[in-house]
Amino acid sequence: MSEILAHSIIEQPLSEIISQRYLSYALSTITGRALPDVRDGLKPVHRRLLYAMHELRLNPENSPKKSARVVGDVIGKYHPHGDTAVYDAMVRLAQDFAVRYPLVDGQGNFGNIDGDNPAAMRYTEARLTAVAIRLLEGIKENAVDFRETYDGSESEPIVLPANFPHLLANGSSGIAVGMATNIPPHNVAELCAAMLLMLEEDPDNAALCKIVKGPDFPTGGILVESAESMAQSYATGKGSFRLRARWEVEEIKGGMYRIIVTEIPYGVPKSRLMEKLDSLVVDRKIAILDDVIDESAEDIRVVITPKSRNVDAALLMEALFKNSDLETRFSMNMNVLDGGKVPRVMNLKEVLRAWLNHRQEVLIRRSAFRLDKVIHRLEILAGYLIVYLNIDEVIRIIREDDDPKASLIKTFSLTEVQAEAILNMRLRNLRKLEEMELRTEHDALEKEKDELEKLLKSEARQWTMIKKQIQEIATDFSESTPLGKRRTEIGDTPEDTNLAELEQAMVEKEPITIICSAQGWIRAMKGHNLNAKDVKYKEGDREGFVLEAQTTDKILLLATNGRFYTLDGSKLPPGRGFGEPVRLMIDLENDADIVTLFVHKSDEKRLIASTAGHGFILPAKDLISNRRAGVQTLNVSGKAEACLCVPISEQDDTIAVIGDNRKMLVFDMSELPEMGKGKGVILQKYKDGGLSDAKSFHMESGFTYNKGNGVHKVDDIRPWLGKRASAGRLPPNGFPRNNKF
Repeated sequence: MSEILAHSIIEQPLSEIISQRYLSYALSTITGRALPDVRDGLKPVHRRLLYAMHELRLNPENSPKKSARVVGDVIGKYHPHGDTAVYDAMVRLAQDFAVRYPLVDGQGNFGNIDGDNPAAMRYTEARLTAVAIRLLEGIKENAVDFRETYDGSESEPIVLPANFPHLLANGSSGIAVGMATNIPPHNVAELCAAMLLMLEEDPDNAALCKIVKGPDFPTGGILVESAESMAQSYATGKGSFRLRARWEVEEIKGGMYRIIVTEIPYGVPKSRLMEKLDSLVVDRKIAILDDVIDESAEDIRVVITPKSRNVDAALLMEALFKNSDLETRFSMNMNVLDGGKVPRVMNLKEVLRAWLNHRQEVLIRRSAFRLDKVIHRLEILAGYLIVYLNIDEVIRIIREDDDPKASLIKTFSLTEVQAEAILNMRLRNLRKLEEMELRTEHDALEKEKDELEKLLKSEARQWTMIKKQIQEIATDFSESTPLGKRRTEIGDTPEDTNLAELEQAMVEKEPITIICSAQGWIRAMKGHNLNAKDVKYKEGDREGFVLEAQTTDKILLLATNGRFYTLDGSKLPPGRGFGEPVRLMIDLENDADIVTLFVHKSDEKRLIASTAGHGFILPAKDLISNRRAGVQTLNVSGKAEACLCVPISEQDDTIAVIGDNRKMLVFDMSELPEMGKGKGVILQKYKDGGLSDAKSFHMESGFTYNKGNGVHKVDDIRPWLGKRASAGRLPPNGFPRNNKF
């Protein structure tokens, strides 16, 4: 016993042993389970399924057999794995919503697009489809190599002849050790057109992409990926495709409408999609969405009802695309087994070329096999002709001679094959031995022999034959056939959705009044035109800013540090109580105070200036930020140098500024630069103090300022007109002592 143990001990570092064992496992997983062969597009389990069904003679014209019988043959003869895994693989090949061109014709419950499981294998039946027969075409004609099964009792094909571009037609997916594959299905007519072009010339991937327009998913939908992006994906073998549900607007009474979704993205179970859409309704995440109902029968029909007829259908769908699986991305990774052995990522042209080369090899092998059969038959026919010419002598030899075979060979100079064929003939066949029939068959076979020999010697003839085969496939799966018609529409790439509009669509629009106290406590009270007596403040606090807005608005807050902060009108504290400190919502520095609050308008411009007298014009579209730190715009040096923000209307063309020294200057707005951030330029020259206030106005409309409870207009503004950075003059008589416009 000790001697046996001593011989079984391996002296080797553990790291090397683990590395070798894991490498063996990884290679087994890659080649034996997860990755498809580029030639027939099948994984071993699918190949064994089809071959087992072929051996059971489950052709389309024959009656189906129980799925349990098929699965039993597969796991018993070819695939030593669990029956559930094999049955699941067979079920997928039968689902017309999972594969573009089904390989199995299932009878019974094989699952549905809702995600429901199929019936048990003892209840369902199956047989092959015409597409599967194409994959197996020539399997008995030495078209491919065979190997022994796991137990050596049977033989199985290493690859199928595959008279159908299955890899790209039906796609594939799988996860191996350290690598994965994910190939979308395509339209066979387009694939055939691309390969016919390759047989005529040498196109690049860009030229092929003009023919293969994109994936063609069994569940339809609309492909909205750009042509440039798809071309890049096909050129590298990796990329992604953006797929959307197909929808239409259905008018109903009362001027209302509803949206009908008729096709959903590939790989999305409808039940899971409906759960997500229902949650959007219940949680009111999209305020303009009222209800979602599933009215599907055999066809998809999901009814989406908006809250109001004034809701834009396209905007509602954009919100749903963003928040549900009505829009998905299919990631492509064409990682396949090249030659059945080497895993690598191939581009579109390489995959098509690999299939064409496989078809050439199959054609050569089948032609050589047929040539052997023809030569054998010609040899037998030559013997039959001898029998016909010497029928009486042949009968005499067979009846009287002790060794008729040797006598026939010696008398008529026959071969072993010819003599054996003559002896094996039945008497009833003698009546068929008419010279004309024999010679007609002989001549036809001689002609076929010549054609086969020419085919095997000429590569050009081989490609011509393959071209005819591809044209036959293209005809059988043309756009005029139900199975060949493209299901996935190639749509236009959607423009980038305005995020502000989308966010507005997902929030119910209500009027609010934003109250911000002097100490920085903020809240949003419902409604407009509030009575000041209804607004309460904490002891020692008072009114700071009051702003009327909508819940869908973005509110901009400017602080004395020159930063703009964004507040969401729908997320402000409610009006009950005193609100919350605004510093909890934004990262406002301790030494910074609030300068102003205003509703963001993307097309608006503002004059922003520091109290030191520098400023510039700022586009409001650049101020929105989701960061708590806000957006730095005006450069200021501490709290001593604060800032102010002045709105500029569309028709304003002039700027008025006044300093702490009570001197006012008016200059043309064109002298100010438009900037995103920085220090700006000098607005007015000061010896002492700084900028007190600024205002924009339209020169032709005249200059006004607030005086007491009214507005005072200056009839002649010319005394204060000057160049930017001038000192200015004292303001008009009666101008407020606080130096504010």
